[in-house]
Amino acid sequence: MRLLGVTGCPTGIAHTFMAEKALKAAAEKLGCQIKVETNGAIGVENALTEADIQAADAVIIASDKSVDLERFNGKPVLEVSVGDGVSRAEELVKACLAGSVPVRRGTISRNLNPQPQQNAVRQIYKHLMNGVSHMLPLVVAGGVLTAVSFLWGIYSFDPASEQYNPIAALIKSVGGYSMGLMVTVLSGFIAQSIGGRPGLLAGLVGGAIAAGTDAGFLGGIVSGFLSGYLSQGVVSSLKRLPRQLEGLKSIFIVPIITIGGVGILMMLFAQPCGALNQWMMAALTKIQNTSPVLLGIVIGTMCAFDMGGPVNKAAYVTGTVLLGQGNYYFMAGVSAACITPPLVLAIAATLKKNRFSEEDRTAAMVNYVLGFTHITEGAIPFAAKNPLKVIPILMLSSSISAVSTYLMKIEVPAPHGGFLILGLVNKPAAWVLCILLGSFIGAILYILVTPVAKKETAQWKTAGASFLPASLIKEETICLTLENTGKEEVIDEMVAMLYADGVLQDAEAFKKEIMKREEVSSTAFGGGIAIPHGRSQAVRMPRVAVGLSRKGISFDSSDGEPVYAVFMIAVGEEEDDVHLKLLSALSQKLMEPGFLSRLRECRQKDQITRLITEE
Repeated sequence: MRLLGVTGCPTGIAHTFMAEKALKAAAEKLGCQIKVETNGAIGVENALTEADIQAADAVIIASDKSVDLERFNGKPVLEVSVGDGVSRAEELVKACLAGSVPVRRGTISRNLNPQPQQNAVRQIYKHLMNGVSHMLPLVVAGGVLTAVSFLWGIYSFDPASEQYNPIAALIKSVGGYSMGLMVTVLSGFIAQSIGGRPGLLAGLVGGAIAAGTDAGFLGGIVSGFLSGYLSQGVVSSLKRLPRQLEGLKSIFIVPIITIGGVGILMMLFAQPCGALNQWMMAALTKIQNTSPVLLGIVIGTMCAFDMGGPVNKAAYVTGTVLLGQGNYYFMAGVSAACITPPLVLAIAATLKKNRFSEEDRTAAMVNYVLGFTHITEGAIPFAAKNPLKVIPILMLSSSISAVSTYLMKIEVPAPHGGFLILGLVNKPAAWVLCILLGSFIGAILYILVTPVAKKETAQWKTAGASFLPASLIKEETICLTLENTGKEEVIDEMVAMLYADGVLQDAEAFKKEIMKREEVSSTAFGGGIAIPHGRSQAVRMPRVAVGLSRKGISFDSSDGEPVYAVFMIAVGEEEDDVHLKLLSALSQKLMEPGFLSRLRECRQKDQITRLITEE
């Protein structure tokens, strides 16, 4: 089966590529092909072509930002959040394999568990995040450039100050222009997500009005949604105009109505939006001054709750807005809270290696780099494995880091960069110590609640190994007493067992491949063992089924002896390397002295699993 995927998150940094990796891993595990298009910070990569779409059996959209869905009309489309793409990848692929995904018609798209009200909320979130994803690079670049100018002095941009430096003033001006576009771009791309190009134009004008008045960030959000839905309505109402007027409609009628309408409404809304904006800023300032501990707990909890998700983004965007207004105190706690979760895992892996498998420990050590550069998402795979224990620990750790930062009155003038911007922090050493305090406490708690990881006894893919991973031997496809004694009847019995467990999507097609191989020569191994095997598109995931017979099976064995144990190997059509490695590993295992006698003594399925998978 051929699947397509599209992933995208608001920042386009981590979740986008984590969802891509998860979908590819799930598809490989379940025996199907997938090509994933990523909508990252640098644009679309691995773009899906028209040929890809035509050949696809289903499409998984795991994105929290707008993507072009019209190209998938007529295809089964499953639309979920990017977080689901990371944590539920296997479930999504299974839904596609089961054929339970609805076909996309026109502009209709459904979720895995369709609930209209939740879907409407999710659409609003997607539109908002489309604006945020386009706004953040401007904020980050502008914030860092402004912060760099402070290296010459906090008043180095002011010609009347003794600190004045023309280079610093130039850098700050560029940073200021970038930051100044924040509200305009936010509004424009919220509107673009809803109403396309007409929405973008109206949204940019509405955003400029919000930025030029006291409406500010909240006004930009209102302007974006107002522009998008107004543009959508105007375009829809003019669909019946003659085609000859299409040019007049697109460059004259629609822009005048949408821009004029949004502009007038925003001028009217500017004052109430500005009042609400001022009230929020005043409330945050009051909390900063009177309850830094409470503020730190709230910020730490939000940042570590979903690590890059909507709750995290709410705290981060608030910090960037305040940063644009000259409040560097708030962002210091947000950054500390975002840096802490990956460092918790990295430090835990350094202190106690036995709490991690070899693969997990390697991933945990990478979190040093991710944490130092303010990328929280590196902690997500570990939190997903045990969320009820790990997420509370990360929330506590981030809260400690944020509270310490606020108590120390630390200021961070840049919205991103982690430890790369230490030169811009007013108290760099103290800030690092605050972050490490929360991280070390979290690491110790993680070690206390995490059991010792099971060690892998061997590597299946090592050349010549007779070890088979437990993932390929399942109790659901083990039969202790085969009913039949004829070769084809036994094959039917075991194929049915694989089909019942979901390994096969077409039992008859796989049986044909098995029988085709038997026509070449019998797969009876000798010594009472047979290994029928086949590669087929009907196989969803690799599996070795096991069947024991007390009566003996006539399997056309070369030595004329009956077969008492049947091992049926099922792999995908294009998994030739897996097929050969399985045959090699299983053959070496079966040649071990006394293996068959020990196998026939097994009275429980878990005994068979242990016997086959032990090194």
